[in-house]
Amino acid sequence: MSPTTTGIAVGATLALAALIFGFWGFLLVALFMAIGAVVGRTAEGKLDLGSVLDALRGRRSSS
Repeated sequence: MSPTTTGIAVGATLALAALIFGFWGFLLVALFMAIGAVVGRTAEGKLDLGSVLDALRGRRSSS
């Protein structure tokens, strides 16, 4: 799937969530989509959570 198509799908999902569930439902759907993206990237091996957590703690990476 191209990035444009993915962006359209994400935008449409968030727009429907906002229309159906209101502002707080929109935020909840956006949060779950972000969590799903992180889990998916980690499962594919494209995201190293250890490095991300170290960066958030202010530790420097050696790579």
